[in-house]
Amino acid sequence: MDPFTPLLDRALLHTRSWIASLGKRPVRPTASLEALTEAFGGELSETGQDPLEVVDLLGRAGEPGLMATAGPRFFGFVIGGSQPVALAADWLTSAWDQNAGLYVVSPTVAVLEDTAGRWLNTLLGLPVEAGVGFVTGGQMANFTGLAAARYALLARAGWDVSEQGLFGAPEIHVVVGEEVHVTILRGLRFLGMGQARVKRVRADGQGRMDPDALPGVLAACRGPTLVCVQAGNVNTGAIDPMEPLISAAHAQGAWVHVDGAFGLWGAASQRTRGLLRGVGEADSWALDAHKWLNVPYDSGVTIVRDPATLARAVGTSASYLVRSTGLRDGVDFVPEFSRRGRGTPVYAALRAMGRRGVEAVVDRCCALAGRFAQQLGRAPGVHVLNEIVLNQVLVRFDPPGGGDADAFTREVIARVQADGTCWLGGSRWKDQDVMRISVSGWNTTEDDVDRSAAAILRCAGRA
Repeated sequence: MDPFTPLLDRALLHTRSWIASLGKRPVRPTASLEALTEAFGGELSETGQDPLEVVDLLGRAGEPGLMATAGPRFFGFVIGGSQPVALAADWLTSAWDQNAGLYVVSPTVAVLEDTAGRWLNTLLGLPVEAGVGFVTGGQMANFTGLAAARYALLARAGWDVSEQGLFGAPEIHVVVGEEVHVTILRGLRFLGMGQARVKRVRADGQGRMDPDALPGVLAACRGPTLVCVQAGNVNTGAIDPMEPLISAAHAQGAWVHVDGAFGLWGAASQRTRGLLRGVGEADSWALDAHKWLNVPYDSGVTIVRDPATLARAVGTSASYLVRSTGLRDGVDFVPEFSRRGRGTPVYAALRAMGRRGVEAVVDRCCALAGRFAQQLGRAPGVHVLNEIVLNQVLVRFDPPGGGDADAFTREVIARVQADGTCWLGGSRWKDQDVMRISVSGWNTTEDDVDRSAAAILRCAGRA
């Protein structure tokens, strides 16, 4: 008997039910930890359970404990949902069950990823010949770009870090902005360069690195130097001024890495492209396709100007491996070997959307962020703290009758999360507690923003 069809059919029923609920259900999870533990916990059985019952358990008991991150009113953490074509392609990716490490194992996946990488480079104004690796997320995209930087900088200094390691290696100076994202620091930690050794460059009131301050910091760097700039501040959405920063860094022989998890997508739009002028002159870039391309998770992208440098930094080989001269072996682009063909959903989304489709998503999310800011900012005692340049909105609330604005802002956030109309989180900005709204979903509409803004104001007592 065919063991797949009944299970896939049942999974499809649960999937359809979940997707149909996204615009109607409370955005927050509704199940308690105790209920989920009771449903899924216990000891591993000796004999197992009927597979259909397992799928039903996941669909039935799992749904109440899920956050509707793929729905139209989730505004936390710069998380997008999954476009239908990307979800369908992701299912195919799992069904194909291909190992993307070698061309010989899956020519189809190799060609899809090669094409998707070329399309991304062209779409974002990056060197078309740059090497593109499909990694798990923004963290690994930064890690991989930084690994390539480490290899190249030490090679220029006559040191092969792949063979000799870091013991006795020349020191690499790392320069970042005051608002550097934690994934950069974590990547430096993983790579043995340390997260506390960085030299920080002051930032302006929106979190953009000050290009006038960079040369002075670089002047103190004697030897290999890595400069990390940011496209999309995680709080304000602000983008570092790429052109002067990259020019100054290259004048000192530094490698420039761009952390562009969500902000780099702004290069796909005529309206926001000017904010990223000069970004294509960097040496490596990190991108997350789960954000504005809205493909399923496991979709980070690392891009390195010189594919050979990327391959030397992360690639490997062995006598039993069938390597393909002139063809794409995925192992040369990412730190992993055995992995799924995660570039397939990216390819599917790009093919279905085209340039104008990607631009439309970016423009709509930015416009909806502006709509949030307008509706919230005109209410008494509600303050929008950032310039709305992309999709991020920072809000702070004055307590009625005076008092602790930090505590009241946290209370409003908790009320909104419990209300369930939408979901968003908090952050700290300029030593103040703030509400942080991120519009990243392909399916968010003006009505979703209006309903959510009304719920926020109601929870703040401003309705």
